[in-house]
Amino acid sequence: MHLSKISTPFFMLLLLAAGLITSPVALSGASTLASIKQSGELVLGTSANMAPMTGTSKKGKVFGFDIDMASLMASGMGVDLKIKTLPFSKLLPALENGEVDVVISNMTMNPERNMRVAFVGPYMSSGKCVITKEEGVAKVEEAENLNSPDIRLAAMKGSTSAEFVKVLLPKVTLTLVDDHEVAISLINDGKTGGLLTDYPICLAMLQRHPDAGFVSLFSLLSYEPIGIALPAGDSLYINWTENFLKRIEGVGALDELGTRWFGKAVVSTTGE
Repeated sequence: MHLSKISTPFFMLLLLAAGLITSPVALSGASTLASIKQSGELVLGTSANMAPMTGTSKKGKVFGFDIDMASLMASGMGVDLKIKTLPFSKLLPALENGEVDVVISNMTMNPERNMRVAFVGPYMSSGKCVITKEEGVAKVEEAENLNSPDIRLAAMKGSTSAEFVKVLLPKVTLTLVDDHEVAISLINDGKTGGLLTDYPICLAMLQRHPDAGFVSLFSLLSYEPIGIALPAGDSLYINWTENFLKRIEGVGALDELGTRWFGKAVVSTTGE
C-alpha cells in the first residue's frame, strides 16, 4: 500500500514534525535496509484482527495505530508501505523467513519471542483485561479468584493472553479463537464468559459495542511491553528503528497517534 493512499493532513503534519519526509538515500552493505531501498517497499507483517491497533474494515482496508506507525517508518526510509496480512501465529515465522521486513501487530516483547527475533521498543505499555457480561467475573478483585473451572474465557491463538491463562489460570476453561470479534460473538451467545486480551483492545471493544452490556475487568498483574519485531542480527536496521522510535516519541507523534485511535494519549515507552 502506497503511503499516499492513506495520507491525511493530520498524517502529513506528523511526517513533517518527525522529520520523516526524506529524499532517497544510498545504502550499501548487507543490511535489510539496503534491500528495502532497492525494492522500494517496506513489507509489513500484521494480523489485522486486533483493532484499533491493527484491523480490517468491511471493505478490506487494513487500518489502525500500528499501520499508521508503519507508514511513518516507511516514509522515513523513503519507500512505499506494503502490508502483508497473516495469522498472528505466522508473523514471526514470516519475519524469520524473510517474507516480511518488520512485524508491527500489537506484539508483546517477551523473552521467548526475543530468542528468535530482535525487538525495538516498547512503543506502548499495556496490561491484561477481561471483557465480560457475567457479574461474577466482573466483580473479581484478584486474578487468582478467576482460577476456577467454572470460569470460561476466550483468548487469541498464539497470544500472550493465551499463555497468561495457561500459566497463571490453569483451571480456567479456555477457548482459543482466531479473531477477537469471534470471541465477542461467543460472549453474546453465552458460549464463553469473557475475553482476555490487552488494554487497548478492551478499550476499543467497549467503544465499538457501547450498548452490548459489556464491562471490563483490568489486571495489574501483567506488564505488556508492545514492540516492533525485526530480523535478528541486523545491527544497522535495529539502530535505525531505535532512532526512528525515539524521534517520533520526541516530537509527540506517538501521543498524537494515541489520541487519534484511542481518544487519549495512552502511549508510553517508559513502562508507566
